[in-house]
Amino acid sequence: MTCKDILAKKIVLVHTPSALQAPMSTFSLFDIAGPIMVGPSSSHTAGAAKIGQFARAIFDSTPTKAHFLLHGSFGEVYKGHATDRALLGGIMKFAPNDGRIKEAFEVAKEKKIKYAFEPGNLGSGYHPNSVRITLENKKRSMTIVGSSIGGGNVIIIQINGFDVHLTGNSAEQYFTLVVQNENLPGMLAKITGFLGNKGIRIVNMQSCYLALENKVLSVLSIEKALTLKEILDLESEDGILFVRTLNKLAQ
Repeated sequence: MTCKDILAKKIVLVHTPSALQAPMSTFSLFDIAGPIMVGPSSSHTAGAAKIGQFARAIFDSTPTKAHFLLHGSFGEVYKGHATDRALLGGIMKFAPNDGRIKEAFEVAKEKKIKYAFEPGNLGSGYHPNSVRITLENKKRSMTIVGSSIGGGNVIIIQINGFDVHLTGNSAEQYFTLVVQNENLPGMLAKITGFLGNKGIRIVNMQSCYLALENKVLSVLSIEKALTLKEILDLESEDGILFVRTLNKLAQ
């Protein structure tokens, strides 16, 4: 895998259109008012819930199966610190201060979501509070790797095998696009040209190439949000596999 990174200032809201133009579902990924949360730990509980929320948002659907590979201290203390309940609650769109996190197992059973928690090792270089989340339904699967770095702050470091750097505590002044496309000539120009034709200026950009799949994932910080129609139009372009929008937090 090779990556060209110009780190973008990132996200807090995610909302993803589907090819069927389903109603938009927008919710705060990183919305936590100071220490208000379901305890006992900001790193192991609040941060875990936020990572789960992100995975659910980028998956853009309620999964039927969820697998959590718990790295480092996440794998050591996940039961006692309710990391398992927080992660599961997050993929059901529960905020860190949602009391339903305590009943996450029961709610998941009602929603018929099968889930499994597995302590494991993601390898060297990962923060000790890290997790790989794999979400599935009958049509697709998606994998997110995220780390809880303290105080309820998180970093998303991988989407479907692509290295990214999405944080919830950076200056929330830009909108962000996540675009996956086939590795064909002119694809990056197609994406940037589309935005240029809409009068939307690109501020920063990350672009990563996954050699095994011959695909590229790009993260672009932009000054103006796209409409649902514009997002669907971009997603319908030849060679574009999916588009996700990450909207700045409302002040």
